[in-house]
Amino acid sequence: MTQTNLGPTAHIDTFTRDNLPAAETWPQLDLSGFDYPDRLNAGVELTDVMVDKGFADHTALIGNGRRRTYKELADWTNRIAHALVEDYGVKPGNRVLIRSANNPAMVACWLAATKAGAVVVNTMPMLRAAELGQIVDKAEISLALCDTRLMDELVQCAKDNKHLEQVIGFDGTANHDAELDRVALNKPVKFDAVDTGRDDVALLGFTSGTTGEPKATMHFHRDLLIIADGYAREVLGVTPDDVFVGSPPLAFTFGLGGLAIFPLRFGAAATLLESATPPNMVEIIQAYKATICFTAPTAYRAMLAAMEEGADLSSLRIAVSAGETLPPPVYDLWREKTGKPILDGIGATELLHIFISNRIGSSQAGATGKPVTGYEAKIVGDDMTEKPRGEPGRLAVRGPTGCRYLNDTRQQDYVRDGWNLTGDAFMQDEDGVFHFVARADDMIISSGYNIAGPEVEAALLAHEDVVECGVIGAADEERGQIVEAHIVLREGVAADEATAKRLQDHVKATIAPYKYPRSVKFIKSLPKTQTGKVQRFRLKEQD
Repeated sequence: MTQTNLGPTAHIDTFTRDNLPAAETWPQLDLSGFDYPDRLNAGVELTDVMVDKGFADHTALIGNGRRRTYKELADWTNRIAHALVEDYGVKPGNRVLIRSANNPAMVACWLAATKAGAVVVNTMPMLRAAELGQIVDKAEISLALCDTRLMDELVQCAKDNKHLEQVIGFDGTANHDAELDRVALNKPVKFDAVDTGRDDVALLGFTSGTTGEPKATMHFHRDLLIIADGYAREVLGVTPDDVFVGSPPLAFTFGLGGLAIFPLRFGAAATLLESATPPNMVEIIQAYKATICFTAPTAYRAMLAAMEEGADLSSLRIAVSAGETLPPPVYDLWREKTGKPILDGIGATELLHIFISNRIGSSQAGATGKPVTGYEAKIVGDDMTEKPRGEPGRLAVRGPTGCRYLNDTRQQDYVRDGWNLTGDAFMQDEDGVFHFVARADDMIISSGYNIAGPEVEAALLAHEDVVECGVIGAADEERGQIVEAHIVLREGVAADEATAKRLQDHVKATIAPYKYPRSVKFIKSLPKTQTGKVQRFRLKEQD
C-alpha cells in the first residue's frame, strides 16, 4: 500500500513538505516491520539514545588522528545544535547545506543540524560555485556550514546567489579552531532536540552523475533508520565490535549510510578518511583492524595488489561493493586471496541505499543477489509487464523506501504503477537471483545484436595486462554501433596494435565473438565520479 498519509510535523518552515510529489506519483511503500513512533529524530537516535543504551565509552568516530566516543559525539553535536538555533537562527524545516570531505566534524554538523530539526543537504568538496548554486536554488538554502579549508567556492556561491545568506566555517581537523567551533564551545552538552515527525524530511540527497538540472531526493527521519534496521542488520549483521572503513563521500547516501548511519545505529565505530585512496584504506584497515569495508571494484583491485606486497587485510569480515558493477574476476580473486566474498549490491539515491544484495553464504560471481528484506523486485518491459526468467529488462523495485523528488516533473519518469524504475537493465535467473546487465543507456546495439558493455569489460579485466577499462558503443555507419574499449594497461605493457589484437582475441575466446571490441583505445586513466563509477558518457564525449 502507498503510505502518503503523513504523520505530525515539527517543521515551522514547511518548504519540504509543501514540495513533496503529488500523492498519486509516489511509489508504493511497504513499512511492515519498520514501526517507529510518530515523533522521531534520527540525530538523537544515533547519539543520545546510544549513550543511554550503554555505549557512552565506546568509540564512535575515528578520524584526523583522534578517537571520539559516543558520549563525546553526543556532547559535541548538542553544543553545535545550540549554536545553530541560538546564534544562527535555524528553525525546524530550514535547509542547511554542509560542505566538507569525510571527517568527524562533518558527521557532527550533520547530526547537530538534524537534532535542530533542519533538513540537511550534504555536498561534495569537488563541487564548484555554479554547481553549488544549482543546489542552493533548488532547495532554497539560506545557511551553509563549511570546512574552513573549502570556503572559496561556497563564498563565491553566496555572492552570486539570492538565497544563501550565511556561510559559517567549522574546523574539519581536530583543532576545533573556527567560528562554529568557538561559538559552540561554551554551549551546554544537553540539548532538547526538535521533536520531529518520523515523516518529516531530514535529508535531501542530490543525485550523482547527472547532467543539467540536479534532482533532489527527499528522505524522512524514518528512512535513515530503515536502511540500518533493514540492510545493515540483515545483510551485514553489524555488531558493536565492528569497525567501518570506506571511500564513498558522506555527501552521497551510499557513504552516509555505510560510514555514519550503519555504525552509529549499532554502537560500532567508523573510520573516516578525507583522502580515501586504496593505499590509505589499506593503512587504516591494518591500523584499526577494520571489519567492514565499503568501496568500488577498482579499489578492491588495488587492495588485492597491496596484499601481494604483504598487506594484512585479514581483519575484514565483509567487503561491500556498489556504485559500479563488480566484475567476476575481481570477485574470484578476492575470494581466492581472503577466503571471503565481496558482497555486490545495488542501491539508488532515490531509495537511499542498497535494496538488492548478495549475502554471506549465498554470494556468487556476476550476481547482484536477492532483494533486502522489505523490498521486492521484478524485471519488466516498457509496458511494465513482467519478463520471463532469464530475459533482460528494466529493474523495478518497491519497499519501505522510495523515490520522492523535490518539486520535479521527473518523478513520473522514475515511478510507474507504484514501482521505482532505476534505469538499470537486469535479468532474474530461475533461482530468483538478480544479475546486472547494463545501465539502460549502456546497452550497445551492433548489427542487431544487444551487447552489454559490462560483460565485455569483465572479459577484458580477466586478462592480466588490463588494469581498468570502460566499454561504450561508438557510432558506425555499417553496424549502427560498434563496441569500443578504453583500456588502462598494466605498467610496462606496450600500447600498440599487437596488444590490441591480443586483447581482442582474448575477448573472442572468453565470450561470444560478436561482442569483441572492434575499436580499442589505450588511455592513462578512466574518468570517474567520487563514488568510483566510470563516467562512460565522458568516454563518449571524447569520441
